Amino acid sequence: MMKVVNLKQAILQAWKERWSDYQWAINMKKFFPKGTTWDILNLAEALLEQAMIGPSPNPLLLSYLKYAISSQMVSYSTVLMAISKFDDFSRDLCIQSLLGIMDMFCDRLSCRGKAEECISLCRALMSSLNWLLRCAAFYLEKMKEPLEQGAAESQLEMCLERLAKVLGSTKNRALILIAKLEETPSWGAVEQSVAKMGDNVGLIGSTMLQNQAEVCIGLVKSIPTMLSVHSEQLNKTGFPTVHAVVLLEGTMNLTGEPQPLVEQLMMVKRMQRIPSPLFILEIWKACFVGLIESPEGTEELKWTAFTFLKIPQVLVKLKKYMPGEKQDFTEDVNCAFEFLLKLTPLLDKADQRCNCDCINFLLQECSKQGLLTEANRENLEAKRTADREHAPCLSSAENANIQPNPSLILRAEPTVTNILKTMDSDHSKSPEGLLGVLGHMLSGKSLDLLLAAAAATGKLKSFAQKFIKLNEFTKQINAESSKAASVRALLFDISFLMLCHVAQTYGSEVIIGEAGPPGEVPFFETWMQTCMPEEGKILNPDHPCFRPDSTKVELLVALLNNSSEMKLAQMKWQEACLSISAAILEILNAWENGVLTFESVQKITDNIKGKVCSMAVCAVAWLVAHIRMLGLDEREKSLQMIRQLATPLFGENTLQFYSERVVIMSSILERMCADVLQQTAAQVKFPSTGVDTMPYWNLLPAKKPIKEVLMGVFSKVLEKGWVDSRSIHIFDTLLHMGGVYWFCNNLVKELLKETRKEHAIRAVELLYSIFCLDMQQLTLTLLGHILPSLLTDSSKWHMLMDPPGKALAKLSVWCASSSYTSHNKGQASVWQRKRHREDIEDYISLFPLDDTQPSKLMRLLSSNEEDTSILSSPSKWNHADRTMSSSLSASQLHTVSMRDPLNRVLANLFLLISSILGAKTAGTHTQFVQWFMEECVECLEQGSRCSILQFMPFTMVSSLLGVVPCGASLTRPSGNWPPLNEPCSGAGAFGILFIIFWANFPTCCFFWQLQLHTLSVFLQF
Repeated sequence: MMKVVNLKQAILQAWKERWSDYQWAINMKKFFPKGTTWDILNLAEALLEQAMIGPSPNPLLLSYLKYAISSQMVSYSTVLMAISKFDDFSRDLCIQSLLGIMDMFCDRLSCRGKAEECISLCRALMSSLNWLLRCAAFYLEKMKEPLEQGAAESQLEMCLERLAKVLGSTKNRALILIAKLEETPSWGAVEQSVAKMGDNVGLIGSTMLQNQAEVCIGLVKSIPTMLSVHSEQLNKTGFPTVHAVVLLEGTMNLTGEPQPLVEQLMMVKRMQRIPSPLFILEIWKACFVGLIESPEGTEELKWTAFTFLKIPQVLVKLKKYMPGEKQDFTEDVNCAFEFLLKLTPLLDKADQRCNCDCINFLLQECSKQGLLTEANRENLEAKRTADREHAPCLSSAENANIQPNPSLILRAEPTVTNILKTMDSDHSKSPEGLLGVLGHMLSGKSLDLLLAAAAATGKLKSFAQKFIKLNEFTKQINAESSKAASVRALLFDISFLMLCHVAQTYGSEVIIGEAGPPGEVPFFETWMQTCMPEEGKILNPDHPCFRPDSTKVELLVALLNNSSEMKLAQMKWQEACLSISAAILEILNAWENGVLTFESVQKITDNIKGKVCSMAVCAVAWLVAHIRMLGLDEREKSLQMIRQLATPLFGENTLQFYSERVVIMSSILERMCADVLQQTAAQVKFPSTGVDTMPYWNLLPAKKPIKEVLMGVFSKVLEKGWVDSRSIHIFDTLLHMGGVYWFCNNLVKELLKETRKEHAIRAVELLYSIFCLDMQQLTLTLLGHILPSLLTDSSKWHMLMDPPGKALAKLSVWCASSSYTSHNKGQASVWQRKRHREDIEDYISLFPLDDTQPSKLMRLLSSNEEDTSILSSPSKWNHADRTMSSSLSASQLHTVSMRDPLNRVLANLFLLISSILGAKTAGTHTQFVQWFMEECVECLEQGSRCSILQFMPFTMVSSLLGVVPCGASLTRPSGNWPPLNEPCSGAGAFGILFIIFWANFPTCCFFWQLQLHTLSVFLQF
């Protein structure tokens, strides 16, 4: 082998002797000294220069270059610079080869060298961008020649594909922006190439290619504005946690008490240190966004009631929580409205949607509640009126006669009170008058208006109970005339339909009354709990509730089959509704066996729905449960029967308010049948009301894995910076479908992918609000499963680096604090209570429940000893065991129940943290523990004597002093805390521990013993 003098000779020798790519790499390393890098020798440029000598590229030399790229012999920047120097675009095969080389790494550009090398990559990427633009411009020019159009278009397609690949990455565009800022003259060349390409885009025959070219040009032109756009986007996000918590409450929990929402909002305000005016502003912004994006119909009315009735009540309660920050809360509200008035597009959009001046209605309501002074209200109204004069037309001529929903909702509130008083009267004295009131409620959207107003003001449960009593009243049967029988039938039917509608719209929890004496459960409660189909409830069609007295069933079947129409006098409607399921089974069996014809069945179904719609509802409820038990090929006749029951009659023999009752019945039946119809792909046409009765149903795309859906929705939410109502419902569906662990684990993985501080913080704020869907269960999963897995597995410690690790610590503390606070007050939201609760047995294994022996938790909490053999390894954290100390027992110190899953998980987590601090191995997991403890201190509520820090073992005192460095950034919470003396540079950690224990252990005797113990440990450092 000859001794090679220079790089060109080495390449030529390799080509002559036909070395393989790996042989070439080995020999090259022998020929040249180790101190010289291949980039300095311009290996990439030399290889390309030799490979491109002929009319087509040399495949052997190109294989050497590809091997050099794959084995990282050459950097990406030198390869890109070498490619950008090739300017003979007429050699199609060479261009194709260069584009293929770019494909190898353009989607994963990286640089692990010095800062100069990173800048070189940016410059090289900008040069290659200019090369691609010139290449595309060349082929566009070539398309002017008729004979060259086909080949030119093919080459252009390949160029545009690579351009789209390079520019489609935000990271790549950011690198190009850095190069532009470094070398402005070079960017001028890029602009010239873009302009030249843009002049000839119209020559492209293919619409798809033309659109792709225009997109690429647009992306190049957007590069100089990236910084301003990004900054503006971050500033727009505001406080997404407050926004999402309000949206979640308005979308899913209108009937909830205001107090839990107030406390949750105050916790977010304290944790994120949000100034009061901006805090109130974010609440209003969320309300207006929810109002604008709410689907037409019931959801729109619910959001209107939430904004104009419930939120002012919430602010009144917030006023009591913030006396220390500013004495005059009305000034904060006024300031928030001043900020809100500057958001003119948002207010204009809301006014257009509601067909009114929303701010005017809101200011009047706040003034009534004492949240604004008259002078401030008049000033704000004048400013908004002036803004509206300069705005485009906010109401059209066709909407001029339509009363706005805010006005209707505010008028419905006193109407609800009057109706409740009317319902308290003796029904037997004037049933006709009561029927007139109910008939008025059924007209138009009156019922939904009244229900929304009642839900927002906390009167819906009372409303429902009044109608249950009315439904029970119809059991009283005396000697009655035909008119009295009709009135009684209508009172039963309307009250039944209203209660079904309330249960489906606001949840069955609203219907269930207080526990009364045994044997006195009202009929509707019994039917709803055992027979009514609901989301997540599986009904057994053979349940005893569907099998009443056979004699009554036979009589009902005979009545339905033989009579021309249903009789009303002396009819026991409750018994008929309970018997109809068994009667339908008899009729269905007779039809399937050929005993009854289709015409006979149609006559029976007409009798069922002809007078009272409630019997049709009960029949369909059983049919839905029955269909679920059948095979797909056995469902046809049952579905036909549902179609017949859902089709209204158009005769003259129907009772009063029939059309209004049919509208409610259709809405009820549509919700009942939704799941079954989707499973069978069957069609049942329900009478249309003009609006979507189930706007948030079936939101998941078909044939797409739910993990992809979750990642996609979370990415969009993260990009926008806030959660919308539709996303909330998708997250809720995915949580229900995938389970708590799957949901929490995948979202935490997404958080740990964030590498920028501001994005990680935004992700935490959004995740916390998403976790509010089921904060208790998601917190148990996060603290009990996911964190221990990350902290005890050394292969995962790299994931806990800053910023994602610090963000996860923040999220963990926020969730733990919120769950512990709300759990102790028993404030689970309605939609959270609907979910399956984790069995306590899942958490009992964490600690023994034998009260005769001190558990591991109690022994560790009460021990003053140092047992490094137990706490030295995180892998032994779940098997630690220690002897009982003579110090105070933990049962005397804490009045917490270890039978509670949350308490168990928190205690277990702090034991794990204690073992990590006492271990000899330090790393990112140790840093995570410090961040966790810092966040615990940051989230301490002033004057609180009950926080998650009470689960911290005493042995953590010395461990924390050893971990926290001198001059640590642990900051003392604001407020009237005990004064701290700092005798030496390491006393910051001691001081913060002093604060921790002062805040959580008020027992004087114990506190001073703990202080002495801490001081003795501290003086050892």
